[in-house]
Amino acid sequence: MQVTTLLMLVQGDPISDILLGYKKVGFGKGKYTGIGGKVEPGETIRKAAIREMEEETSIVVAQKDLISSGHISFYFPAKPEWNLTIHIFLSKYWQGTPTESREIAPQWFNVHQLPFDRMWDDATYWYPRVLVGEKMSAAFTFESDNETIATYQF
Repeated sequence: MQVTTLLMLVQGDPISDILLGYKKVGFGKGKYTGIGGKVEPGETIRKAAIREMEEETSIVVAQKDLISSGHISFYFPAKPEWNLTIHIFLSKYWQGTPTESREIAPQWFNVHQLPFDRMWDDATYWYPRVLVGEKMSAAFTFESDNETIATYQF
């Protein structure tokens, strides 16, 4: 199972806004998601989250500013090579301005107006929980269309 990261920049206390990325290429193309990607061999999960954020948005986040929000496993029975576990982080502190890259077009959203109709189907189940401070330990299994949630467990 692939190990990946998801880092979401957030603003406000309580959280009012979140930076999502519109995926222009690759896995998840055409969807909004948090910023992240694969953990490279020899790389820690935290360093991978920071590296992916910088590569995809030009934003720099310090390790000390990462807030761990847990992990979620995703299962795609019709395409098991897509199975993955994401380690989720939030950060309220960073340096730089989000800049579009070859892979991601970053965009700020109010947390009460997330584009769920343009996100993975699982997002409606867990994004609201993470954004109020809940730590995730969950699993989602997709239908054979690789789009619709078949089952989930928190």
